[in-house]
Amino acid sequence: MSLAEQMDTVTDDAAGTVDRHDTSQTFESTDPATGAVVGVFPVHDADAVAETVQRARAAAEAWGALGFEGRKQKLAAYRGYLARRMHELADLVHRENGKPHADAILEITLAVDHLAWAAGHARKALGPRRVNPGLIAANHAAYLEYQPLGVIGVIGPWNYPVFTPMGSIAYALAAGNAVVFKPSEHTPAIGAWLAAAWRAAVPEVADAFQVVTGFGDTGAALCRVPVDKIAFTGSAPTGKKVMATCAETLTPVLMELGGKDAMIVDDDADVVAAADAAVWGAMSNAGQTCIGIERVYATSAVYDRFVAEVTEQVRKLRPGADDEATYGPMTMASQIDVVKRHVQDAATAGARVVTGGPDADAFPGEGYVAPTVLLDVPEDSSAVKEETFGPTLTITRVRDAEEALQRANDTTYGLAGSIFSASKDKAMDLARRMRSGMTSINSVLTFASVPALPFGGVGDSGFGRIHGEDGLKEFTRAKAITRQRMPLPVNLMSFGRPEKAADALARVMGMLHGRHR
Repeated sequence: MSLAEQMDTVTDDAAGTVDRHDTSQTFESTDPATGAVVGVFPVHDADAVAETVQRARAAAEAWGALGFEGRKQKLAAYRGYLARRMHELADLVHRENGKPHADAILEITLAVDHLAWAAGHARKALGPRRVNPGLIAANHAAYLEYQPLGVIGVIGPWNYPVFTPMGSIAYALAAGNAVVFKPSEHTPAIGAWLAAAWRAAVPEVADAFQVVTGFGDTGAALCRVPVDKIAFTGSAPTGKKVMATCAETLTPVLMELGGKDAMIVDDDADVVAAADAAVWGAMSNAGQTCIGIERVYATSAVYDRFVAEVTEQVRKLRPGADDEATYGPMTMASQIDVVKRHVQDAATAGARVVTGGPDADAFPGEGYVAPTVLLDVPEDSSAVKEETFGPTLTITRVRDAEEALQRANDTTYGLAGSIFSASKDKAMDLARRMRSGMTSINSVLTFASVPALPFGGVGDSGFGRIHGEDGLKEFTRAKAITRQRMPLPVNLMSFGRPEKAADALARVMGMLHGRHR
């Protein structure tokens, strides 16, 4: 199937929900590099969203009844479908999101790998198990299991429109839930493609994964239906609005919000490797990466060499839409204004501009931002304090790693970070003390590629976890069961217990625990 035919298919797929509930509102998705229309999609209103969730709730029963093994087989079929059509999906990601085809392949590969892990580990993480009942309930058997919540609403981002939402979709499905996915209004075709792929691969339970498209009102409707949990990825201000809406129906939420992630480069670091990682972490995907590197704190011993190496590498980068371009356009045009404001603020405050900068040359053509490196940026500058979400990097000289850690942690965010050091023990100590949900040592972003590791932040970067066993449990409720195996001679939980029973119990507790001070 050609890409044009494929786009007709996914557009029709997104409209499928509305066929059951008529609405005349539509919107266009466009290529951020050319402005060409990628597809036209319905704006699902509250009634259409409610009908979609209702179908998902019916499908959740059938999907849950398949059990772990049955769901594993269906998810394997979906995974295979995605893997066989990886280039098709990557072409679509390139057109609608703007990132280079090769970077889209990497994103999809990670998503497929997480899908495989979630399906393969769900039983072990969530299945029924016996637990020790303890002394008081020694005559009982105790059981623990994790049951699906029901229907999960996933509100996804535009910067990684496959990998990021799949971190919720895959784990929610593997845990036995149905999913209703609302992709970003900037990447609806990708969300519709993922849902169409599900129906093609798993037609028997097609409604277990559905998509709705639209703007903020569509997302708000998904929160209010209600569903059994909302997994949201986006900015902290929008996350607060989502939480407030979900509070109306006491719908629990998982928040994966922004970051202002820092790298620490210590005295003994491999400077070339650290520079390469910093440039990739800051500039790939046009800097539109929540776990990307926006700040670097390099010790005095390596600062000059690090700046020189970063400068040399950055000057080789070129944004564009062609196959040779290093990275693509800004997916959301309005983000360019944020980048300009941060860079101008830093320059006005006395920062040294190494590459890029606030001038017109740093914005080469509509939709693009040149790679920008800033030195000596004041710590109270918006370029240091606020999430820029563009291809910029601030580099600051510090006395030592301890000062670097203090500055790295001086933020309301707490998503991810990186440590470069030749000392394993020192690097591990710094990583543990970095205020972030994830930290990589001598690399960047690696934790996202390890399915067994949880992914999430603290502070303004959100709460809750996707990926790993924590990610599976995030979409379940713990269920505790006890079963009496035999009656005790004295039933303490009865109004008919002997008068002296409580005193006898107190003496036993004193003998067992009273000697510990």
